[in-house]
Amino acid sequence: MSVPTAVATPLPVLGRDVTVPLVTGGQVAYAALDYAASAPALQRVWDDVAAYAPYYGSVHRGAGYLSQLSTDLFENARGTVAGFLGCRDDDQVVFTRSTTDSLNLLAAALPAHCRVFVFETEHHASLLPWRAADVTYLDAPRTPAEAVETLERALAAREPYGPALVCVTGASNVTGELWPVRELAAAAHAHGARIVLDAAQLAPHHPVSVRDLDVDWVAFSGHKLYAPFGSGVLAGRADWLREAEPYLAGGGASRSVSRRADGGVDVQWHDSAARHEAGSPNVIGVYAIAAACKALTEAGFDSLVAREEYLIRKVREGLAEVPEVRVLSLFGDDAPRVGVLSFVVEGWNSSHFAAALSAEYGIGVRDGLFCAHPLVRTLLGSDPQTQGECGAPEAAPGEKSLNAIRVSFGAGTPDEHVERFVSAVRELVSDGARWNYRTEDGRCVPDPASGDPASGDHASGDPASRGTAPVTGTAA
Repeated sequence: MSVPTAVATPLPVLGRDVTVPLVTGGQVAYAALDYAASAPALQRVWDDVAAYAPYYGSVHRGAGYLSQLSTDLFENARGTVAGFLGCRDDDQVVFTRSTTDSLNLLAAALPAHCRVFVFETEHHASLLPWRAADVTYLDAPRTPAEAVETLERALAAREPYGPALVCVTGASNVTGELWPVRELAAAAHAHGARIVLDAAQLAPHHPVSVRDLDVDWVAFSGHKLYAPFGSGVLAGRADWLREAEPYLAGGGASRSVSRRADGGVDVQWHDSAARHEAGSPNVIGVYAIAAACKALTEAGFDSLVAREEYLIRKVREGLAEVPEVRVLSLFGDDAPRVGVLSFVVEGWNSSHFAAALSAEYGIGVRDGLFCAHPLVRTLLGSDPQTQGECGAPEAAPGEKSLNAIRVSFGAGTPDEHVERFVSAVRELVSDGARWNYRTEDGRCVPDPASGDPASGDHASGDPASRGTAPVTGTAA
């Protein structure tokens, strides 16, 4: 498969030269293939942050030069993010800690008696914040058209009419599949509901425009957008946010505070985004998000998307050559997706497989239920009541696994990383692990008692033993 000329070079990211030890001996360059959890910071973003760091100062509260400079950077970041997201003129950009924080903020701002509609396929960050509302959970659709039809039926059935909100992901954090956001937004608005887009997995891979998609809000996290610090964004319509009680009460959210004659306190809250940004903000994190937005915009999403589609094809075609591998999907093999794929391997516990990829090949992937338990259980056909954790459940190598393996990549991924991954999957399935593993604190880890790899005193490479390496200790 030839690389498109315009997209032959990945963007420089931190950690690209890091080497890690292999349990079988030696070291190898680390292949970071867990972008869906946290993407490595772009070198450009890190350089911008490092250049600003000596000028760090408190914002909104200081008369000094550094405070004024930091305030300008902080507020200008809103404009950068608003432009990156294609916001409308009257939209607000509120800086938060993460996508989870953003959606919890919106949940706290819902008007009274608001109905919320959310698919069971959502990440827990968008599945769980609506506990104080009247929530309708929708079954996993099997086509984009079915998603729209399911939502339309649910909205048409609500009685009496009143405020309503639809929450939907832009790209699944489990399958990587793109959701029909524009069509879902049209359905929501046709029935008098609003819609919030969880763009945590979409924004790092594809352009996101609030105006073009016609969504009311969008939420995303900096740490998935190649920014190195814990910050996030909630951007969109101002009215519900302006009318809600502040998400946190404190300095910055209040315009004025005065004592009453009876000894109490009167507060006037800001109407701007500051209403929900109490306390000293994460200025460096906000600046990092703005730097990432600029870097991705300048790199050009056309080139980024083309390169990612090339990498997706390499992974899909490589996994298709291994009959024991089943890639998980809601909408089918041909569904458009971002660089996120989850799969299971016949005869293997997923935690064991992921541990072997790390220990024997220096490849970092994710295993578990990916904080999307209902979706993964639906895809695996398991009992929806089965208990599980966001990480790997406590199953030893060779035992039945209720989790999957996720490989994810993006703008900084070189060809060699995905090539090594595909080759490693083939070798593990055909030859078995070269080391013994055990369950420790709920994780599958290399067993240090396996022996010296140089002496050959370690797990057999017999394919018949794959996924059933000897286990020492017990599950926690």
